[in-house]
Amino acid sequence: MSWVTGHNGVRLHVATAGDPAAPALLLIHGWSQCHLSWTKQLEGPLADRFFLVAPDLRGHGASDKPDAPEAYDNSAPWAGDIAAIIDQLDLNRPLLVGWSMGGKVMLDYLAVHGDAALAGVALVGSAVTSGRSQPAEAAAQRGADVAVAAQGMYSEDLGANLAATLAFVKACTAQPVEADTLAWMMGYNMLCPPHIRAAARLRHDDYRDVARATRAPALVLWGDQDRPMPRALFDESVACFADPHPVVFEGIGHSPFWEAPERFDQVLGDFAAAQHRRDTDAIPT
Repeated sequence: MSWVTGHNGVRLHVATAGDPAAPALLLIHGWSQCHLSWTKQLEGPLADRFFLVAPDLRGHGASDKPDAPEAYDNSAPWAGDIAAIIDQLDLNRPLLVGWSMGGKVMLDYLAVHGDAALAGVALVGSAVTSGRSQPAEAAAQRGADVAVAAQGMYSEDLGANLAATLAFVKACTAQPVEADTLAWMMGYNMLCPPHIRAAARLRHDDYRDVARATRAPALVLWGDQDRPMPRALFDESVACFADPHPVVFEGIGHSPFWEAPERFDQVLGDFAAAQHRRDTDAIPT
């Protein structure tokens, strides 16, 4: 475990696994989650091939939780935090992996800093638009799914908040997880306060031009049973990146790294290894 000082002095809790000399994968979790989302990667064979870096985003997990909405409702703080992690952990051309809202954080970084310092990017169950900017089809599908809309997760009423969080966590996998695992996931989801959940999620972002300007290869990975991120968002993301590498996991929901960890690790590991070889081959001899 490490601590990094992020944007405006926010302290970020960062979990790591693997050899720091190996190519780095910076794993960015989703909304209301924390680094524990990546447990199967941090404790699995992917850490034998790469240096895994999994921060708790600001407002989440064990990281600092500033109250002001402006600490969450724009690109600058998120981009600054990722840049600080890369700099302070001395990550050499990492590959950024953003799941769900973590994909937006990755795109915040690209919007501010570009991709010059990266080996590549991976968008997992995420999208290049949100809020009013997303396709009408996706907005309608997400709005009609009460568990995905998760309005109660913004509530200060604890009972309503717990019920909505439980429904949302269940919606993140195509098949139910076992009871103990569900309770564990609920625990770390509740570490993110309601007002921070709202400030972080209720954004109207359009990263389409950011994706078009990204020259680094982009793995775009999606499960065809993903309720929070409908097919229209996946198709839009693939169409926008300059060098997309789309992969669809059949029968898998919003959390492919949890639901199908062996396949996920293989796909991500092979993609990352290819980008590392590309980087190495580009170095003049």
